[in-house]
Amino acid sequence: MSGPIVLALRLLLALALYGFLAWALFAFWRDVRREAVGLVNRRAAGISLTVRAGGETIAVKHFIQPEITLGRDPVCDIPIFEETVSARHARFSYHHGQWWVEDLGSTNGTRLNQEMLTQPTVLTSGDEVSVGGASLLVNLAAEALVSPTLRLGSKDD
Repeated sequence: MSGPIVLALRLLLALALYGFLAWALFAFWRDVRREAVGLVNRRAAGISLTVRAGGETIAVKHFIQPEITLGRDPVCDIPIFEETVSARHARFSYHHGQWWVEDLGSTNGTRLNQEMLTQPTVLTSGDEVSVGGASLLVNLAAEALVSPTLRLGSKDD
C-alpha cells in the first residue's frame, strides 16, 4: 500500500474512535442526567403527626422528608422532652411506597396501637404511636403531601 492510503485509513480509524468515545460519553451523561431528574422528582409521601402528652395536643406537624426521628435529643425531627423517652427513641421512614415505624433500641420501648414494637412495622392512617408518656396520631392523608416540613422545637410550640 502506498503511504497516502495508509495515512487516510489511520485518520479514518482515529475519527471513528473519537466519534465512538464522544457517543459513549454523551450516552453516559444522558443516563446520569435522567437518573438525577428521577431522584429529584421522587420524594416521600407526606405524613402528618399529632403530638399529644398528658391528654392534650401539643402540636400537629407535617413532614415530606423520607425519614423522621423522635426522641429527647433536640436534634431529632420531633424532640419530646420527657424523662421516659430515649435520646433517639423511634424512627418513621418511607420506603417501598409505605411509611414504617421502628424502635431504635429505646429503654422503655415504642408501642403501636398499644402493642410493643419488636420489628419495623407499616403505618396506616389512624395509628397511634406511644413513646413514654407521649403519643403521636398518624395521618397519611393527601393534605400532608403539600404541607411544608416543620420542626417541633419544644412543648411550647
